[in-house]
This record gives sequence, C-alpha cells and structure tokens, in this order.
Amino acid sequence: MSVLSRLYRNETTFDFVGRKRIGFTISAILLTLSVGSLLVRGLNLGVDFEGGTVIEVTNESNATVADVRDVLRPFGLEAATVQLTSGGSEGIRVQAEIIEDPQVEESVVTAVAEVAGVAANDASVTAVGPAFGEEITRSAVRALVIFLIVVALFIAWRFEWKMALAGLTALFHDLLLTAGVYSITAFEVTPSTVVAILTILGYSLYDTVVVFDKIVETVQISEGRRSLDQIINDSMNTVLMRSLNTSLTSLLPVGSLLFIGSFLLGATTLREFALALFVGVAAGTYSSIFVASPLLATWKASEPEWAELEEKAAPAVPARPDTPPATKKKAKEQSPERPPAPASGPKPRPPKKGKRKRR
Repeated sequence: MSVLSRLYRNETTFDFVGRKRIGFTISAILLTLSVGSLLVRGLNLGVDFEGGTVIEVTNESNATVADVRDVLRPFGLEAATVQLTSGGSEGIRVQAEIIEDPQVEESVVTAVAEVAGVAANDASVTAVGPAFGEEITRSAVRALVIFLIVVALFIAWRFEWKMALAGLTALFHDLLLTAGVYSITAFEVTPSTVVAILTILGYSLYDTVVVFDKIVETVQISEGRRSLDQIINDSMNTVLMRSLNTSLTSLLPVGSLLFIGSFLLGATTLREFALALFVGVAAGTYSSIFVASPLLATWKASEPEWAELEEKAAPAVPARPDTPPATKKKAKEQSPERPPAPASGPKPRPPKKGKRKRR
C-alpha cells in the first residue's frame, strides 16, 4: 500500500518525535533568515503606520519613474517612493512625507497629474498624520498582546502550562516567518496585513489545539502502558490527514487570491492581505506538526512518571554470563578428555571361560 493511501486511511507510522532534530534544524534556518532580513532591511511600513501623503493617478501618458521624480524635485520630495502600479490600467503611486501646507500639497498633486496626463481632480490623495500612524501601531500591538495572553491562559486551563508554552512558541515561530517573508519581498505592511496576521494566529492555534487534544485523549486511553514518544507519535499520525486537508482547503483559495487575483489580474489591494494569509497558514500547519508537539515531548520527557515509563518501554539488556562463550570454549579445549559416560540399560556380562579337557 502506498504512503498516500495509508495517509488517507490514518494508517501512517511516522516517527515525528524521533526525527524532531530535522524539523528544529529547518525552523532554525528559516528563522535565522527572517531575523537577519528584519535586522538588515526591516519592514516596508505603509502610510497608515508611518504617516505621510499618498498620491495615486492613472498613467495615461506612460510616464516613467524618472519623469515623476523630476516634477517632485522642485518641492523637495526627492526621497519620495514612486511606483508604477498595474490594475485596470497602468498607474502611478507616489508616497511622500506628510505635506503640512495645503497649497503645496495641491501643487504637488497637480504636477503629478500633469506628468501622468490626467486632470488633477482624477488624482486620489490620502494624507495620514504621524499621530494617527502611531495610534494604529499601538492598537495593533495591543491586540496582539491581548490575543497571546488569552490564548496562553486558555490552553493552560484546558490542558497544562507546558502545552501553553509550546503553543505560544509555535505562534511566535509563525509570526517571525511571516514578518521575514514581508521583509524579504519588501511588501507593504498595511492594516489589512495586521488583520490577516491575527487570522493566521487563530488558525495556527486551532491546528495546535487539535493535536494537543488528541494527545490528552491518547494518554487517557493508554493508562500508563505506552511511553510519551509513542503517545505523541500515535496522536499526530491520527490527526495528520485532518490537518493536511484543512490546510489544503485553506491554501487553495488563498493561493488563488494571491497569485491569480493580485499578480495576474492586478488586484494589488489584496496582495498584502493574501500574502500574510498564505504564509501564515502554511507556517501554522508546519509548526503544529514539527515544532509544537516535538517541543512538548522534549519538555515533558524529564517528568518522573514519563521517565519511568520510558525505562519500562526500553528493551531489557540480557545479563552477562559468568563465563563468556570464548572463555568456555578455550577451557574446554584445555581440559583433558573424559571417558564417555556408560550407556543406560543392563550391563553386559563378561564372557565365560571354557574348561580345558585332560588327555
């Protein structure tokens, strides 16, 4: 029977705990790349977080980035971010620092609209002050902290604190990977990204709680007859197909939204949201299988009851004989030969002596 058939029948016997070093190594490499990119490149925070002025127009005249920078230079906006966007038609997006003077802002919008070949009234202008951006950032961090605290308290109450710690480790694992992908790809972080991150954290938590609930159920059924590694492996193999099916049914529509909707059809407003969902769902599935449960097995292995069961489950080492076989053979060769033991049964009679006749 193939691996796929056994997978769908919940008949797999993968040793997740025994191969935990492979999963930990892969996670360590990915996390190192993510943290390194965050330290070197940082995140491309949107205007809602940093504040500023965003001007978006349709590029009717097919102007280049250099053309737009030339018209921004007289206003002292050489450091502005200029992008050529694609949607229903080609467009220009200019993100600059906040312009305090309304007249200067109107002049900048007019200049950008002229170089793009459209009227100034057709330009879309969004201005966000730095105070509003700071408030958005504080709200996002506050929501994340409250979410993590509630999650930790719930898992500790429903299961135990080591499971809560393992679940939070998996959540931080998914957060860092998602942030690292945003840093590497330089995608803009918007409020939609924060909403998507909160969504994937809930998804990752759901997958982890399903595995933990199965582990608790298996512990109650085993009644101390199996070791911790066997219980966790059996539980994970039982729910493996459920986790994969849930992930696939989530990744397919999200992947269509990301690759078809944003890249092929040009719906760039959905790109940041879809990327966070796609990376988060994939990372959450991986962490619930290869991070959370193996970490739980590592931390609980030192508990006295599980250590005792592990010793009982280990194969017994045969006692060493008094005389090794080689020594016995050597002693046999050096000992003198003994006469064979008499056969069992009646002893044979000695032959009778015949009488000699006299002549």
